[in-house]
Amino acid sequence: MPASCPAIPRATYRLQFHSGFTFADAMAIVPYLAELGISHIYASPYLKARPGSHHGYDIIDHNAINPEIGDNESFAALCGALSAHGMGQILDFVPNHVGIFGAENQRFLDVLTWGEDSQYAEYFDFDWRPAKPELHGKLLVPLLGDAYGAILSNGELKLKLDDGNDGFSIWYYENRLPLTPGTFGRILRPAIERLLHGENTDPARDGRLTLLAAGFDELRRPTRTRPARLSRFALAERLRGDLAEALRNHPRLREHLDAVIAEINGIPGDPASFRRLHQLLEAQHYRLAYWRVAAEEINYRRFFQINDLAGIRVEMPEVFDAIHRLVFQWIDEGRVHGLRIDHIDGLFDPRQYLDRLQQRFRQGRAETSAEGEPARLYVVVEKIIAQHESLPADWPIAGTTGYDYLNAVNALFVNPEAEAQLSRCYERFIGALPDFHEIAYSGRKLAMEQELASELRVLANEINHLTESDWFTRDFTLVGLRQALREIVACFPVYRTYVDWHGIRAEDRRDLDWAVAHGRRRSDRSDLTVFDFLLSLLTTDIGRGRAPALNRREVRRLAMKFQQYTGAVMAKGVEDTAFYRYNRLISLNEVGGEPTRFGTTTGAFHRSQQHAARHWPNAMLSTATHDTKRGEDVRARISGLSELVEDWAEGVQRWSTQNRRHRSDVNDVPAPSENDEYLFYQVLLGAWPTELMADQEPDADAMSAFRDRMREFMLKAVREGKAHSSWINPDAAYEQALMHFVDRALDVSGRNLFVDAFSAFARRAARIGAINSLAQTTLKLTSPGVPDVYQGCELWDLSLVDPDNRRPVDFGERRKKLRALRHDWRKGIDAAWLAELLADWPSGRVKLFVSWRLLEARRAAPALFEQGSYKPVATEGAHAENLCAFQRTHDHSALLVIVPRLVAAWNGSADGWPVGATPWQGTDIMVAEADATEGWHNAFTGAPLAAATGGDGTVRLPVADLLSAFPVGVWMRGIGDFAFGP
Repeated sequence: MPASCPAIPRATYRLQFHSGFTFADAMAIVPYLAELGISHIYASPYLKARPGSHHGYDIIDHNAINPEIGDNESFAALCGALSAHGMGQILDFVPNHVGIFGAENQRFLDVLTWGEDSQYAEYFDFDWRPAKPELHGKLLVPLLGDAYGAILSNGELKLKLDDGNDGFSIWYYENRLPLTPGTFGRILRPAIERLLHGENTDPARDGRLTLLAAGFDELRRPTRTRPARLSRFALAERLRGDLAEALRNHPRLREHLDAVIAEINGIPGDPASFRRLHQLLEAQHYRLAYWRVAAEEINYRRFFQINDLAGIRVEMPEVFDAIHRLVFQWIDEGRVHGLRIDHIDGLFDPRQYLDRLQQRFRQGRAETSAEGEPARLYVVVEKIIAQHESLPADWPIAGTTGYDYLNAVNALFVNPEAEAQLSRCYERFIGALPDFHEIAYSGRKLAMEQELASELRVLANEINHLTESDWFTRDFTLVGLRQALREIVACFPVYRTYVDWHGIRAEDRRDLDWAVAHGRRRSDRSDLTVFDFLLSLLTTDIGRGRAPALNRREVRRLAMKFQQYTGAVMAKGVEDTAFYRYNRLISLNEVGGEPTRFGTTTGAFHRSQQHAARHWPNAMLSTATHDTKRGEDVRARISGLSELVEDWAEGVQRWSTQNRRHRSDVNDVPAPSENDEYLFYQVLLGAWPTELMADQEPDADAMSAFRDRMREFMLKAVREGKAHSSWINPDAAYEQALMHFVDRALDVSGRNLFVDAFSAFARRAARIGAINSLAQTTLKLTSPGVPDVYQGCELWDLSLVDPDNRRPVDFGERRKKLRALRHDWRKGIDAAWLAELLADWPSGRVKLFVSWRLLEARRAAPALFEQGSYKPVATEGAHAENLCAFQRTHDHSALLVIVPRLVAAWNGSADGWPVGATPWQGTDIMVAEADATEGWHNAFTGAPLAAATGGDGTVRLPVADLLSAFPVGVWMRGIGDFAFGP
């Protein structure tokens, strides 16, 4: 009988669900994941999303399963399979926004139908009183592919009579825009009049039809009270039913109605014929617009700059209850065992939201934790933490999704001493050494001027309304407020602050003081008192102790609204702009990363893990996600360039010379630019496929597939960077020249000197990357926290940014390799077997072996990994700084971990692996004599730990012995169920 899944996951495995990977597909790999040692699948959103969604974050119904992924039956089957293997699941949940365009989000369609009177009007984060008077009481709907007039006169907007009782809608391709029932009479009346004039009179029939049109006209009357609105909705429903019945009973009416609809829809080429359609649209509760208009005039909160993803007000209890109904049903039934909360920084009040999650979880539950505290749902949040920042300690969560860990562990494999040399290399290649902080500042300003200008206008407009209510503040102008807000946000040092109804934390005050002070210094305004006002507003200090005071609740609300904006600007300005402009060492340009933080020390890494063990022992540990800029092994390989700077500097100059003939000039600018070309070589190195590593002619098919991936990446990179092209205004000439460069540089139809030279360097860098990757994998699976394996990453992960990292995973290959490893383990392995495994490193089997053995260790000793202490282990000798070693202890069980770092410069091992006496002679680790007792066994080989004696209470363990046959080492003691050998 399998054990039930643990409340705290031992290890998760991220799966990306979509039409090509369904519940049935996931069910098929559950036995494999169980064999691997996974305790929980970590599922991407699988609630009902926009048709064709590849990621699931555009949910249109939180209370239904995405039919492209499965149904209730297949979901139950997956849950049953997980339960049968003692596994559970963590669900990625999206409380911040929903997909709105299309024809399936019923709540949004209701808002389009009834405007502010809709029962769902407050469900969304709409501004019904924007600065533009023409939009008062209307919702801007920016989904058109061209200017409104062009779309209208081209006949692309189609009035249709919908099936059933839905009435009339405007359709823009697959997008439905329902008409408010009060305007149905405009369409019906001409059709009814034609029917009455063209047939024998029937007083009863004619009277009913006339009253039907008049009834729809009656719906135009404004309503002031909730009962009146409900009565109006009921009348509309009855009238739509009457219309459907009339059309069934009077076929000639339908013919006349179709003719009227055809007339209203106009004739392309005759602009005047669209006047009635335009007038009909003007009478609706929405205003159709070109998608580009959204950057300046949108009146709803979006997820970043995506027009189709509208923010919802989950801070309202009724909205919270509505969107969590199904997921908590699954949690109560034991089908879902934890949540990953997407984009927590987008929420109005994150702490309130998280408190409500736990309160709802505790309803009807009597369980308590081991410490006697109420049971808590396992929750992790997607949160980017700055270097000086800490996660709010009062959030009732297990921790973050692991970007902080990703960057901490990656920094171990970046050589800090190489920073100046690599900076000179970058400067020499591109002709200047850019300042990352200035690039980030410019990126944030650009985001606010282009993609997120509308949200800034809305925020400034609301603050301007507030200033008008107090004679101390009314002289601040809308323009001045907007300019000052832009400078403050451009200087923001964190993604957001967390001022809430309870007040302001000291950390928030510090970050706001910083942003306002730096914004003030950068401002060119003559009157800087607006910065003092905004600081007092954003800290909620304004108006205290004087009268007339501003509305205190409105002050706090605006401070909290401001916080929803800064995170979006940081993401678009830094992650999606600056990270593609500053290319010194792109392994540092990672989500949550700081490109100017060039490497770290083992001491700093140990301190971060000790903090994690004390405060966030169950946070998620990630090295790859669906959002990372590079796969975990691409990143590890590129970080290795910090160990090969001289050869890299020489190489990029030679490669650029070899590829000079493939460059073009576009508008007097080289294409690709020097900066884009420098990025190209780093990405090429990081992702160079293992099947192209052989010292022979490259396989044409493999190179063709890789070239296509590089084309896709480089196109995305230049558009994200926005220096020579962009998503909003693509430069076709530059992009064409860039694609030509990629194609020619990687053309192997004949002899290619660049590919020959580059592949030789790539083979060397790949070995260093593999060493880094094995060390990184070992650390992730043994550090304090819950390790996550992104789909497929148990083998080498040489993927790039999405959509490349969402390619199908060959689980059959992984299952076959794992079973072969398990078979060999049962027979018994020795140094020769390990040597063969290392020699076959391009296959990825060695990474799978490390992953499997350590996941098995976690299965055997869950308390050790969940609750164990973290203690750095001292290293001494010639290469003491090239080791990271620590111990973890819980009760009578213990763990000793040792991994190499920065070994390329001195690793003298003949086969390139840092094993044995040649690289490690004279280097030792020092452990307490009490910790060197018998009972330690190697998790990879099963060999016992042979300790040397010490005389001062410590024992010296030679690294040459510890890493005699394998480049990473993990020893365990007091683990009764763990199989150390056959």
